[in-house]
Amino acid sequence: MQRYTMIIMRFARLILTAAVLLALAGPTLAQDSVDPMAQIVKSASEAGLKVIVIESAGNAAEAGLEPEESKESFFMTTQKRVDAFRDRLSEQLSRAPALIEEVIYITNYASPTGHYSKYFVILIWTMALLLIAEQIVRNGLGRPIFGKWFVGLQTDNPIGYAQKLPVLLLRSLMAVVALTLVVVISYALGRVIFGKADNDIVRLTVAYIYATYFMSRGVVFLWRMILAPYLEQYRIPHFSDTDARKLFYWLLIVSSFAITSLNFVNWIQELGMGYDIYALLNSALTFLVVLMNVAMVLANRRAITGAILNGEDYNEVSVASRFFARAWAPAVILYFLVAWGEMTYRLVLNIPLEVSLIAGFYAILLTVLVVYGMVGYLIERVFTRRRMIAAMHQQALELEQQEASNAEAPAEASAETAPPLSSHKMRTFEDLSRRLANILAVFAGAWALSSIWRLDIEMMGASSAQRSYDLVFVLLIGYIVYHSVRIWIDQKIEEEGGADVEVAPGDEGGAAGSSRLATLLPLFRNFVLVVIAVTVGLIALTDLGINVAPLFAGAGVVGLAIGFGAQTLVRDILSGAFYLFDDAFRKGEYIDIGTVKGTVERVSARSFQLRHHLGPLHTVPFGEVQFLTNFSRDWVMMKLPLRVTYDTDVEKVRKLVKKLGQDLLNDPVVGDQFLQPLKSQGVIEMQDSAMIIRVKFMTKPGDQWVLRKRVFQEIRDLFAREGIKFAHKEVTVRLADGEVSNLTEAQKQAISAAALAHEEEPVPKKGGDDR
Repeated sequence: MQRYTMIIMRFARLILTAAVLLALAGPTLAQDSVDPMAQIVKSASEAGLKVIVIESAGNAAEAGLEPEESKESFFMTTQKRVDAFRDRLSEQLSRAPALIEEVIYITNYASPTGHYSKYFVILIWTMALLLIAEQIVRNGLGRPIFGKWFVGLQTDNPIGYAQKLPVLLLRSLMAVVALTLVVVISYALGRVIFGKADNDIVRLTVAYIYATYFMSRGVVFLWRMILAPYLEQYRIPHFSDTDARKLFYWLLIVSSFAITSLNFVNWIQELGMGYDIYALLNSALTFLVVLMNVAMVLANRRAITGAILNGEDYNEVSVASRFFARAWAPAVILYFLVAWGEMTYRLVLNIPLEVSLIAGFYAILLTVLVVYGMVGYLIERVFTRRRMIAAMHQQALELEQQEASNAEAPAEASAETAPPLSSHKMRTFEDLSRRLANILAVFAGAWALSSIWRLDIEMMGASSAQRSYDLVFVLLIGYIVYHSVRIWIDQKIEEEGGADVEVAPGDEGGAAGSSRLATLLPLFRNFVLVVIAVTVGLIALTDLGINVAPLFAGAGVVGLAIGFGAQTLVRDILSGAFYLFDDAFRKGEYIDIGTVKGTVERVSARSFQLRHHLGPLHTVPFGEVQFLTNFSRDWVMMKLPLRVTYDTDVEKVRKLVKKLGQDLLNDPVVGDQFLQPLKSQGVIEMQDSAMIIRVKFMTKPGDQWVLRKRVFQEIRDLFAREGIKFAHKEVTVRLADGEVSNLTEAQKQAISAAALAHEEEPVPKKGGDDR
């Protein structure tokens, strides 16, 4: 037995030595108590001030300076503390074999009967009274009255925090009230049965039993509210029923053991146990709690990872979610080990510890969950009305589509959801609010961690901590302003129909483009976001103590250099500004700038891109544009020439075309695309083998190509029915002698080639009249 005891002592000493090295590298290596005067002098020195301290004797000394011989290196200080910790730990571990005997001695000494069995009697009677009181409350008030009322409040399919959180909070509040009644009734029964206890130790023991019961049951109610193991429709985290119940029972066992161990060592200390034995017992029980927590993390790692990912695929979530999903388990295990080492270091050296660092982890976790839950509830309450209005609008729109279309068309149309115009994941203010809920929860957890471990004061000092808080606040405000402006402008762009206009490959172009705001707002958005980012960056640098005045001077010099060395760039930007302010073109419009033409796909501050209907994409700087023709504004007049023979009745053709124009206006497919009906302009040209009769119609930009195909098809069918013949080009070759039979085969081929060349020669336009 002694051999195993020595092995355990050596193993514990090895673990504690490693843990204390981690603790010494942490924030608690600062002085155990901070002298206010030293803190003031330090802050003044950091601010660049020279402090002179005048003693009561009238001697003046420059503060902040220490004799050279009193300064020690970090390694020397660390070595001294490690030696002190090792010596103190060896002294306490040497008393470990007498641990059980000393506990028995203390309990026997403090017991009213002189034997520790009295405490077991008190424990049994107190627990029996608690069970009786619990049955009275459950069967007398809980199930008959509040149980039925609470079941009536539940719904089968609650949605979101707004419907789930109030029910869960009400359930927990009722449980806490019932738990309080149980303790009160149990205490009353004890007073009735046993009367008032005269012994202080008995009263202390009963108080600790009640406290342990109340704390254990209260923690159970808290985790029951969060995980809802048997109320799955109200469960907020993404857990399956099996995973939620498994994690709930793990938390129940671990938290109950931790609370019982903590109250037990405090009770033993109250009985008069020596500090060395108290520290050793506290460290040993805390180590068991740490092992249980590590086992709980490993047993529920996959389920908690799924809850962090919110049930989504790992590759589909954000980078931050993937990082937390991978890092949470090692980070939690490391926290428990470091916290145990820190607690052991403080216990061994008798350094006061305000709060248990193991319990501090759950305080941090609950802070994150409470902040996230409350902010999520407020977000849903604020945006519920907006979602209801949007749903009503969507239902009205679908109803209109069903009334205007066939029975099957609306179902097919409603099944397809239009893709979002913005590729950013945060497209609405509600998305931004939920992202801010995550950020606030993380900041709340960091604040709780800093408060429990005293990181802000002990590691950085008061001034550095305040500076860090200011920096975080500035970055948070900048983040909110940046994305608020971006979302607001993106929504305005969507209201204008979107900034991107899809052009089908091979489309002839000419259709109406985006609105003027949809063209200008993306440029305005980029400019404003850059200004916000630069402003926030400068303010952050100022909070860090960096002088930004030289940056402005450098920016002026750079701007002057750009003005002289990049005149072409400046010309392009200024030309683009004037073209856009003049509304010369918009995205999606078909334009011709002389050298190239096409549909405008992208507009930047310096250039724009044109997509030709055959596929090539041209990038044109604004400064290179001399003139610009826009084919997508207001209306388009399409004129079509028709070649007919000389024996064609022109008046008959005019009447037929006029009637065809009226028929096309009444056509259910293309009738509403005509701004002016199809009509004949008569004979506009006389050629060698044909008369040229021209027809015209007016339509919206982009519709002329479809209507042209339809008009050509209808005229061909109409002329075929009415016996009107189209003329074909002919070339008549007259020979000087008139004898064709005497020509050789080579001469015939030469004559045919000359006729073909004459036929393919373009006829020059005279006067350029296109009216």
